[in-house]
Amino acid sequence: MPMKVHVANHPLIAHKLTVLRDERTDSPTFRRLVEELVTLLAYEATRDIRTHSVEITTPVTKTKGLKMAEPRPVVVPILRAGLGMLEGMSKLMPNAEVGFLGMVRDEKTLKASTYANRLPEDLSGRHVFVLDPMLATGGTLIAAFHYLLDLGATEITAICILSAPEGVKAVEDEFSGSKVPINIVTGALDEKLNEHGYIVPGLGDAGDRLYGVV
Repeated sequence: MPMKVHVANHPLIAHKLTVLRDERTDSPTFRRLVEELVTLLAYEATRDIRTHSVEITTPVTKTKGLKMAEPRPVVVPILRAGLGMLEGMSKLMPNAEVGFLGMVRDEKTLKASTYANRLPEDLSGRHVFVLDPMLATGGTLIAAFHYLLDLGATEITAICILSAPEGVKAVEDEFSGSKVPINIVTGALDEKLNEHGYIVPGLGDAGDRLYGVV
């Protein structure tokens, strides 16, 4: 099943990304903009979310509407930078369950490994939304997706603020034969990766800019 990649093309997103990229933007402003951007991107990411028909009564008459289907989606921020995206996603989908994945990237090999998780043991029937601000080499998302697929996820959608073409291709190549739908929604597709695995022009280290260097 081919992976779907959606690059959000919206002037509001472009404006917020411009401020986000600026090295002069302080951490409080950076956090607020990330939250706002994620809400806008989540609107695109949830376009095909599963729903079911329900009958309700308005103050005027009976009518039919749509409600989010069970089992509820699961939102999984990748620690630590993904935490900065959680509030924006929760505003749009307050009923979704929240899990966590701790992934660390080896700066020499650029490969990612899992060091912590807080997830349901069985994700069967679940649409999982992965929050990770930067899709650079693709290593983190590839490791996260495999982990979620092993738990039975029925569909996976990653929401990323910025992506590099190399990372998108790596994820695409890894899951080209997947029977489970894999989607990426991103605010922008940047030019390339540099020799250190950073996105160019990018915005620097999202975790450091969200929370300060630790």
